[in-house]
Amino acid sequence: MTQTPGEGAKIRLLLAEDQGMMRSALALLLGLEDDIEVVAQVPDGSAIVPTALALRPDVAVLDIELPGTSGLDAAAELRRRVPGCQVLILTTFGRPGYLRRAMEAGAAGFLVKDNPVEELAAAVRRVLAGERVIDPELAAAALSAGPNPLTPREQDVLSAAADGATVADIAARVHLSQATVRNYLSAAIGKTQTRNRMEAIRAARRNGWL
Repeated sequence: MTQTPGEGAKIRLLLAEDQGMMRSALALLLGLEDDIEVVAQVPDGSAIVPTALALRPDVAVLDIELPGTSGLDAAAELRRRVPGCQVLILTTFGRPGYLRRAMEAGAAGFLVKDNPVEELAAAVRRVLAGERVIDPELAAAALSAGPNPLTPREQDVLSAAADGATVADIAARVHLSQATVRNYLSAAIGKTQTRNRMEAIRAARRNGWL
């Protein structure tokens, strides 16, 4: 069962956000709350877990698109290595696929950045108390969108193709034959109901499947 801070103790919070101005503003606003202390600010996803291991925050507020390691990957690692730290995803991109992946990674909450900071502070308290906090509009969109139709290998191949790489280049990156890469690309195009690989990549990103 999740332990909440004792009476008079502040909620220790780690904040991961790559945009310096946004990170500073969030830290300042959250720090104005009587019961919240921002003990760490990190701009890079690869710094999340080492910082959490060193400081043992109560809650980690993570952006998704971070350099180094994505917030979703860091969330999964945090749940394994710092299980006492609750994870709250805060992102600009309210994509149904991102929500599903965040929940699978063990995140306790998922909010978009255009909500008032008071809602974020309330969400921090709620996830620490053991609740799950999800943006209601995004939750409804995730239910209507359905699960990610792409297999992990199809996602790997699409990701490798994102910069316009040739089939030969993709095959070398993902350690598959060129024929297998073509099959995966064809399957991904069919599942996303698009006409070519670049449209498939855009559709997958729009839905948060990549």
